[in-house]
Amino acid sequence: MAMKNDSAVTEFILAGLTDQPELQLPLFILFLVYHTITVVGNLSLMSLIFLNSDLQTPMYFFLFNLSFIDLCYSFVFTPKTLMSFVSEKNIISFKGCMTQLFFFCIFAHSECYVLTAMAYDRYVAICQPLLYMVIMSPRTCSLMMFGSYFMGLAGAIVHTVFMVRLNFCDSNIINHYLCDIFPLLQLSCSSTYASELVSSVVISTVVIASSVVILMSYALILFNVTQLSSRKGLYKAMSTCSSHIITVALFYGLGMLTHIKTSEKSVVQGKILSVFCTFLLPLLNPFIYSLRNKDVKVALKRSLRRLKVNEPLGLP
Repeated sequence: MAMKNDSAVTEFILAGLTDQPELQLPLFILFLVYHTITVVGNLSLMSLIFLNSDLQTPMYFFLFNLSFIDLCYSFVFTPKTLMSFVSEKNIISFKGCMTQLFFFCIFAHSECYVLTAMAYDRYVAICQPLLYMVIMSPRTCSLMMFGSYFMGLAGAIVHTVFMVRLNFCDSNIINHYLCDIFPLLQLSCSSTYASELVSSVVISTVVIASSVVILMSYALILFNVTQLSSRKGLYKAMSTCSSHIITVALFYGLGMLTHIKTSEKSVVQGKILSVFCTFLLPLLNPFIYSLRNKDVKVALKRSLRRLKVNEPLGLP
């Protein structure tokens, strides 16, 4: 994708999270630890799903893709964020900024659609259990994932194309730790009406479409579950959804708080909320699904036992 515009600005300076020198080193260590746990957690969950035949089901296929997206998502902005803590000026080129925005949008949008697919999967599993493997066939699951990535790609292209068309000719300091849509729009010296309108339409479409499917899926699940006379069946049905409900609530809740403009919300508050979205969610997701999931716990114990059995004997 060509990145041509008539801007006088050829590079941006990312202001980062804070300009207080005494906080730079502690924050660098903290975010490095966050990133390490995120990478290890998501890679471990992906490996566990890939290597255990008991987890080769549609639900864990979607979970594998969710972990993959979270892993890639964290690599989009973490290197530059860590650099902002140790560099006097955290400079990013215009092309680098647009590239970061592009991949940030791909993975953010794709995660919305993957979470939507997971909600539909839970609906079929609970409300249509006898037809589950027929409806959620490998072909259907693959098409749903292809659609998720394709729609994420389409949304990212739209956002980036309209951002590239803007002119940046005055300040080049982005008051953020990443190249996000709204901080960039604030820097433009040309009219941002079209870009703001398109961004709002794209984001609203993604959020509304995915929210409707998720809410409808859980409304049907709730209706079906209330018909169950067995307390054990009720508990089992809800326990399979609890991890997904927590993930959706965190993802959409924090996402809306971050991107909804209010007069009371300061730049610092916006950055803090954004940190929760970009750093905390990819870190928490593997733990939410592993700590609250019996199948994952069993698979993990089985894998650890295999590792112990295959350990080479130490020399006397």
